[in-house]
Amino acid sequence: MQLEVRPDPAEVGRARRWARSRLAGSGIEADEPLAEILVLLVSELVTNAVVHTGCTAVLRLSLPCEAADAATVRLEVADSSERAPVPRCADGEETGGRGLALVDGLADRWGWSREGDGKRVWCELDRCERAEARLACGGGVGYEGLDGFEGFDGLEGLAYEAV
Repeated sequence: MQLEVRPDPAEVGRARRWARSRLAGSGIEADEPLAEILVLLVSELVTNAVVHTGCTAVLRLSLPCEAADAATVRLEVADSSERAPVPRCADGEETGGRGLALVDGLADRWGWSREGDGKRVWCELDRCERAEARLACGGGVGYEGLDGFEGFDGLEGLAYEAV
């Protein structure tokens, strides 16, 4: 499943609605923590593509079939910008700069790769057998593709809640 996203901030809301609509038939309930985390990750990655590249992007979502109790959900955003995603260390007064830290903290795995003239940023969530066990599945176990970037200290001291 994929959605083309224009370089317009209004597209972020459309991408969230599209992702929610795709949950039907996947066995992931709309009020399940995994669904809320997935929608937040869609919002962060699409926002990055829209705000930082000014290019059209393609959002791809791979959901498990309804029968799968334990599976992986994969989200990808591909764009035509060669600029690598760079985590920032935003201070308490800044209104942006925390997106990749959220992705790192909420996804089980994430990274990026060059693709043609652009790149693909991806993340994966492992689906637990029970929604209540989501956080015990190892969310935020690591990141890939950002070796060598200075100033990113991970999520020490960062508190977040998916609501």
